[in-house]
Formats: sequence, structure tokens, C-alpha cells
Amino acid sequence: MGGSKQAEAAGVEEEAVAVPLFERKEARFRSLNRVFAFTIMVGICCIWFYRLTNYMPTAAGTSTTGGVRRWVWIGMLMAELCFGVYWILTQSVRWDVSYSHPYKDRLSQRYEDKLPGVDVFVCTADPIMEPPAMVISTVLSAMSYNYPSHKLSVYLSDDGGSEFTFYALLEASHFSKYWIPFCKTFKVEPRSPEAYFALNSSPQDTKFVQEWLAIKKLYEEMKERIESAIQRGKIPKETKNQHKGFSEWGPHTTKHDHQSIVQILIDGRDTNSMDNDGHRLPTLVYMAREKKPQWPHNFKAGAMNSLIRVSSEISNAPFILNVDCDMYANDADTVREILCFFMDEKEGHEVAYVQFPQNYDNLTKNDIYANAAFSTSGIELAGAGGYGAAFYCGTGCFHRRECLLGRKKSKGYKAEWNVETKNNVGRSVGDLEEASKVLASCCYEKGTQWGKEMGLIYGCPAEDIVTGLAIQCRGWKSVYYNPDRKAFLGVAPTTLDIALAQHKRWSEGMFQVFVKYCPFIYGHKELKLGAQMGYCVYLLWAPFSLPVLYYVIVPPVCLLNGVSLFPQVSSLWFLPFAYVFVAKNLYSIIEFLSCGSTFKAWWNLQRIWLIRRTTAYFFGFLDTILRQLGLSQTKFSVTTKVVTEDVSKRYEQEVMEFGSSTITFTIVSTLALLNLFTLIWGFKRLVLDLDFKVLEHLIIQIVLCGLVVLVNLPIYQALFIRSDKGSMPSSVMFKSIVLVSLICLIPVN
Repeated sequence: MGGSKQAEAAGVEEEAVAVPLFERKEARFRSLNRVFAFTIMVGICCIWFYRLTNYMPTAAGTSTTGGVRRWVWIGMLMAELCFGVYWILTQSVRWDVSYSHPYKDRLSQRYEDKLPGVDVFVCTADPIMEPPAMVISTVLSAMSYNYPSHKLSVYLSDDGGSEFTFYALLEASHFSKYWIPFCKTFKVEPRSPEAYFALNSSPQDTKFVQEWLAIKKLYEEMKERIESAIQRGKIPKETKNQHKGFSEWGPHTTKHDHQSIVQILIDGRDTNSMDNDGHRLPTLVYMAREKKPQWPHNFKAGAMNSLIRVSSEISNAPFILNVDCDMYANDADTVREILCFFMDEKEGHEVAYVQFPQNYDNLTKNDIYANAAFSTSGIELAGAGGYGAAFYCGTGCFHRRECLLGRKKSKGYKAEWNVETKNNVGRSVGDLEEASKVLASCCYEKGTQWGKEMGLIYGCPAEDIVTGLAIQCRGWKSVYYNPDRKAFLGVAPTTLDIALAQHKRWSEGMFQVFVKYCPFIYGHKELKLGAQMGYCVYLLWAPFSLPVLYYVIVPPVCLLNGVSLFPQVSSLWFLPFAYVFVAKNLYSIIEFLSCGSTFKAWWNLQRIWLIRRTTAYFFGFLDTILRQLGLSQTKFSVTTKVVTEDVSKRYEQEVMEFGSSTITFTIVSTLALLNLFTLIWGFKRLVLDLDFKVLEHLIIQIVLCGLVVLVNLPIYQALFIRSDKGSMPSSVMFKSIVLVSLICLIPVN
């Protein structure tokens, strides 16, 4: 009897282990999407064939040809080749879309007593652009995860080396004793105090009114102390005297010149580090790596590598979560969900990292600046994950530590997750801090493989993308996970210039990755072809700005000169152009709406798509070329998270923000005016001159100009109608009119 019971128990346990901790589900209508894509591909091939076989264009209503027009025609062929190739690349991330679903309840049933340690990295770089009050809300949200506190460590990397950020974190360490038990007792969501109190103006449940009011008062008092200290430019003397950490800042300490600073504000090993309910608090560490003017600091990649080393000394958890300081944790169970991917008995040992999409809590209803990227997060990134090659996007990503340290995935190797978190028994806080300072010094990496084979890779502004690519080329797989409840929420740009600056930095960095680590070469035999193509969808943002610029400038100029660049409406060759245009945009709309967005948001995306490719991506392309020629150096700019009240009001009303005389806005207004003037001329010739041959030969160019004009209506409003501070400056309008006049003088006949 006893033997049969043991066998039965063993059978139940074996059956439980056999049940996976996560599963993948194929996207619906995959076969239908593939058939539809094939028909568009046929149309694209017909367009290419038309360009090749109808090499000599003619002026509308004539049979003459010219040398300039031949080159214009060749340019159209090259542009349409680029569009077709790019469209093929985009299909790679739509070909095998699948979605992953974890089962956290199974994890709890199976491994609740064996959960591994987790280190959380929060990165900030500038206390002005990234206010400390915002930073500590992100830190507190991570400290409040539904996870054993003694297995959770939170590290803040302050690349600005600011004592105000340290002061804010010190205040947060005291507040956490009240905030964490409040969150866990009443199961509040989200667990960022700033976001929680913004969403919950008053408690709905009368059972905890007093607790709610008390916690809110504590938070507001803490926030006021932090902001008052920043406004005064001085931290209270009594506070400085109470903590030894402030002695690290001297009169000559600057953002770009300071020694390494490591301060353990909460020691999770200490049984005296308790919250108000008597439960252990997570470890909390402040780090500012050493910076010296003569030493390259390698931007965020350098900060992350310092965090990896310092955390290895203090806690050494087998799993690492890295988030930006403005991306607070929005789901208390995220850690448990993610561990399902790493701890699955069958496939978990192959997973190097799990990437979440970037989501924002300040989007307008119709996403005026197209920050949400619904199709990207809902379909394209999931498509890359279908190849086991989800992209590392720099924030909201869980890593297996040994993969970040450069380990290769050899055949038969089983990655371990049940590694004991470092407890450092017998070592004092002071000893740990001093040992960690050495690891965060400038000279530590000299002569090592850090930044090459270990940690995040140096040399590209898009250190996240190239690091993910390198990890996958070592044999590891990665997972993309987009849960129904967003795991992280951040702050989206609220002005056009900030949004474009961000995309300019991304496009430049990713094009540098393509130049140095082309997926077709670097990932040869290591990545599936679909994954290699999927990377290029983003790595080639910058160079594919050129055909867009050509298409926005040349057809209008040719329209002014009466030169037809497309087949007549009565020609059969008109059909592939019409089909590809209509089918592609109709598919895009359906795809966008299926991701939960609106039609107006899709229309806003078309406008921002055009603006990005003709400005931000074009400048990113130029800067990359100049850098390859040795005429420019890589720069990293932090985008501000602070906006004025009037800018915020216009953003909420979905009014586009211009207001500066930058070359970017000059290009935007010039292209808008060029298409407006040529459209007016086309209608004038059609209606007033009764030249119906124009309709036959130039209709496609007139429609193209009309669409550009429609999509740019907010630009014309900013140029001619609006008078607020966010409108286009008069100097921009004057320069644009001059440039349009010069462009219109270009001879094509």
C-alpha cells in the first residue's frame, strides 16, 4: 500500500512538472495575411517591371523626352525599389506572429519556496530633465512587487552624480516602510505613488480611508521636501548630518567629474530592516559610477555594466530587470509572470531575456505624436519573438545574468535558475560599499572584455539592440511578452521636437548597428532569415528616409513642369499602382484598429511617419555617414520629462507643438508648402485652363500632392492660422517660402 501511494504521488508530481509554465499561441488569420501579402508582392513586381520597360517618360500631352527626365525616372525606379524591399522586410515580422502566455499560478504551486533572487536596475542621468521625485516613484513601484522582499534588490544608477537624487532616494527609503505594506495589504495598483494618487483622487472603499489619507499626506510631505531642496539648491544641514553618504559630495564634485559612489540605504540581509508591518524590506542601493573627463563613459551602456558588477558584489541575483527612471512598474505580479519563461522545465533554460513593450500613461486619445506604435508593439515585435529573437529595447527587460556576462549557449547546456542569491554573511555594509566602489571605477574595465564580450556592448548609441543581437548570436533565445495589463508605463514626449530628437537618436544608433553588425553577416547561421530581416526593419530607418524625401519632392516639381511620372488612368499599368496603394493602406488601417487604436490615431501616424522620415531619420543618416568618415562623434542626449503648463494643455487638446526656428521645422514647412502650391497649380490647370489631358497624365501626382496636403493640415494651421506660442515662427514661414520658390525653379523639361 505504502509503495503504491508513493508511486501515485510521484506520478502526480511528474504530471505537474510536465505541465508547461508558459505557452505560445499563433496569431489568428496568419494564412489569410500571407495570401494577401502575396497579392501585394505581385503588384510591387508589376510596378518594378513598368519602371524598367517604360524607361523614357514624356511631358503631359507630348511625346518629347529629355536627359533630366531620364534621371528623374531612374530616381523613381530606385525609390520604388527601396519601398518594395522595405515592405518585404516588414512582412518578415508579420509572417510568424505568435503570443506568449505565462501561468503564474503553476509557478507558485511548484516553486513558491524556491523562487530565485531578482535585481532591479533603475537608470537616471539628469536631475533636471528627469526629476528625482519621478525617479523615486519608479523605484518605489519596483520595491513593492508581490515577491519575497528578501529576494528582491533595487539599484538606482545616477549617471548625473547628483546629491539631490541621492537625497530623494534616502527619503524614499524611509517612505517605503509605509508604502510597501500599504500596497500589499490593500492590493493597490499601480504601485508608483505618483501614478496611484493621480489616478485615485479619493478612496472608493471606506474601509481604508484613514490609511489612504495618512499615506497620501506622507507622500506629499516627502515630495515637497525633495522639490524644496532642489529649488533652494541646498539639502537641509540636519539631513546631511544624519547620513554619511552626503560626505561623498564635495565642493569640486560635478556631473562629469566625481569618484564612484555606492551607498546601501536598505540592507535586505539585516533583520532590523523592517517595514511598519514587521516584514523585511528589499535591499536598496544608490550608485553613481566614477566619471573623469579623460575617460570615456560609454553612456547608458557603461552605467548598466557598472550596475551588473556592483550588484554581483552585493546580491548577485540570477535574474535582472532593467527599467528607465520614467517607466514605473504597473503590475505587481510581473516578476512572477516573467519567471515562468525562465523556469519552465522544457524551454526555460534557452531563454536569455524577456522583453516588454514600451507603454505610456500620458498618451492622448488619438496619440497625436504616434508614440504608442500600436502595430509595432502589438504585431511586429511579437513577430520577431516568433523566431525566438525578440529585440532588446533597453527598458522593461528581464535578463538572465549569465547571458549578460557573455556566456555562450553550448549544445546540451542547461541554464540554472536556482542559484543562491549572495548573502555576504559576515561582511559589513561598509565593506560591501568599498568593494563595490572599485567595480564602479573608470579604470576597472581597462584590459577586460567589458563592453565587448561582457555586459552591454559599447560603440553604438543603440547599445540595447546590438547587445540583444549579440546574445542571440551566442545561441540564446529571447521572448517578447505583451500582457493585457501593461507591465510598465512611462512618459511619452509631449512636444514634436522632443519626439523627433528621440527618433533621430534611435535611427542614428540603429543604422550604426547595421553598419558594424549587419544581421545578415553577424547573425549568419546563428539567426533565422526572418529574424535577420526583422532586425533590418528598424536598423534601416535612417537610409530609407532618402526614397521618402525623393517621393515628396520630385513628383510635385514634375507636376509643376507638366511631366508625368506614372501611367495614364486608361492604361492597365495604372492598376498595380492603385492596388498596392489602396490594399496596403487598407491593411494598415485594419491592423491598427485590431490593436485597439482609432482611425484618427492611424491618420496621425501617417503625418508623423512622413515628418520622421524627412527630418529625424534623414539627419540620423547624415550623422552616421559623417561619423563613419571621422567627421563627427556619437552624442547622447537625454530627452526632458518636464514641460510647461501651456505646452501640457496644448498636448492634452491634441494641438501640435512647434514654437522654435529649428532646421527640422523649416524642412517640415517647406515640404508642406511645396505640395500645397503644386496642388493649387494642378487644379488651376485642370479647372481654369480646361486641360483634361492633365487629368489623364498627372492624376496620380495630383492625388499624391493632395494626400500630403491633407496629412499636413496641422502644419498649415501652425503657419497661417494659429497665434499661440506653439505655432510656427514667422522666420520659419519666410525661409520655407524662399526655399519653395527656389525648388520650383528647378528645370525638369
